[in-house]
Amino acid sequence: MLPPIEVHRASPLKAKPAPSEALGFGKYFTDHMFRMDYSTERGWHQARILPHGPLGLDPGAAVLHYAQSVFDGSKVFRGQDGKLRAFRLADHCARLSSSAERLSMAPLPPELAREAIQALVKLDAAWVPSAPGTSLYVRPVVIASEAFLGVRPADKYIFFVIMSPVGGYFSNGAEPVRIWVEQQLTRAAPGGIGGAKAAANYAASLQASVAAKKRGYAQVLWLDALEHRYIEEVGTMNLFVRIGDEVVTPPLDGTFLPGITRESVLTLLRDWGVRTSERKLSIDELREAHQKGELREVFGTGTAAVISPVGGLGFQDGELKIGEGRLGELSKRLYDAVTGIQYGTLPDRHGWMTLIE
Repeated sequence: MLPPIEVHRASPLKAKPAPSEALGFGKYFTDHMFRMDYSTERGWHQARILPHGPLGLDPGAAVLHYAQSVFDGSKVFRGQDGKLRAFRLADHCARLSSSAERLSMAPLPPELAREAIQALVKLDAAWVPSAPGTSLYVRPVVIASEAFLGVRPADKYIFFVIMSPVGGYFSNGAEPVRIWVEQQLTRAAPGGIGGAKAAANYAASLQASVAAKKRGYAQVLWLDALEHRYIEEVGTMNLFVRIGDEVVTPPLDGTFLPGITRESVLTLLRDWGVRTSERKLSIDELREAHQKGELREVFGTGTAAVISPVGGLGFQDGELKIGEGRLGELSKRLYDAVTGIQYGTLPDRHGWMTLIE
């Protein structure tokens, strides 16, 4: 249970982006943030909402030296009825908690995070945009704040939440993107922290991502660390491949994030009677399916982009074109279904939306 929240209102309030302005992703931040501190003596304490601003870390803070930092990301939508709804908020908070546990950080009860996020959204509700394709992105973070030098779990932590009104993650919207298949560098290995939403995982991905963009590709498709044969995830998203009438996604083996949009897509596909498999998929099998004309669609799933169709896979020896570079039938149906539930234009049969009022 969240302790009583101190509220310190920002003054003056910031000017909000104009409704016609392209929001991009993560460019603007709301007026306020949530913060709560932890120590081994007091547990989680001093819950407060503050004006968005600096945290005031000591240079010796453990997060800066030993990377005890985890986060998550969820979205709040303004429906046609004007009401605010969060998509699978409880699941996002549970994942934040499990990520913290994997990095030996202070236990963060999911219900505590959920209450904190709802309180902050209520205060900054005016920042939730209403234009089609827009939402309020919610970023809860836990970092080690104890100042010391030495490799051990910290005794002090900060939990904070910031929020940003956003448009589409990719500048081309739901149009297919080109992906570079990385066959040398590795993002995560079995037994590592790939299954946690840890900041270090994203740092490990940057070098390959920069190189891919120089080649003209939007993201990186990561392969397994042992053989560099089996597909794992694409950039910040889980990956799905449609071969013939089967939709395949790699199994959760701890090397990549258990995506909440991924699980939602699997649920919808099964509702629709589509044959789905969570199994290993090699680059060789993917190339063979392409050669036979059976590779029908490839798409990524994630909170930021929802569904991101892939129009081409780049290799050192050339590129595989997928679906003639057009948005696939199933990708479009999934995108329409997920966003329809999020904006309240389709029924929420699985209870994924949380009304914030």
